[in-house]
Amino acid sequence: MPTKKKPQVTPTPERRRELLATAAEVFAAQGYNATTVRRIADEAGMLAGSLYYHFDSKESMIDEILSTFLDELWRGYDAVLEAGLGPRETIEALVTESFREIDRHRPAVAIYQKESKHLATQPRFAYLVDSQTEFEKAWLGTLERGVAEGVFRDDLDIRLTYRFVRDTVWVAASWYRPGGHHSPEEIARQYLSMVLDGIALRT
Repeated sequence: MPTKKKPQVTPTPERRRELLATAAEVFAAQGYNATTVRRIADEAGMLAGSLYYHFDSKESMIDEILSTFLDELWRGYDAVLEAGLGPRETIEALVTESFREIDRHRPAVAIYQKESKHLATQPRFAYLVDSQTEFEKAWLGTLERGVAEGVFRDDLDIRLTYRFVRDTVWVAASWYRPGGHHSPEEIARQYLSMVLDGIALRT
């Protein structure tokens, strides 16, 4: 008598998101090269072979983690850049959107910071270079427009200012935890106050 075939189970989108969230935490903590599929599977409470039912490699996992994060980031950034705001308001909105993304995708931000330079050398991850180019263009362009319109000081080194603001914002992924005392918007407000207005009392 022939054996009855087991019904094939289709992975649900929810389970896929759960596994990617677990993988993102492991990649962020351990680093991409040091992370094995087995370690991700252990953290997810499943066998390594079962994980391959959902993803063909850890490369596929980190690809989906990063591309999902960047797609969402750029939807927010594009909305800001297309809103016709003034230079200061654009910077404020970009910083706020950045903190919202750190709140939503903190492990992905940490992975991006640690791994993007290495991963970008592979053809599969060429979009990381494209995204960085567009990111720099958006921020530098806004700062240059602010200087030209008399909103920002004309003695600023624009590229140095861009790097300072970029690093000041995105390094927050190393300490930020969702559900803390301050919302992403409140943290953005405090950062913007320090970046745009300084910390010294005005006399």
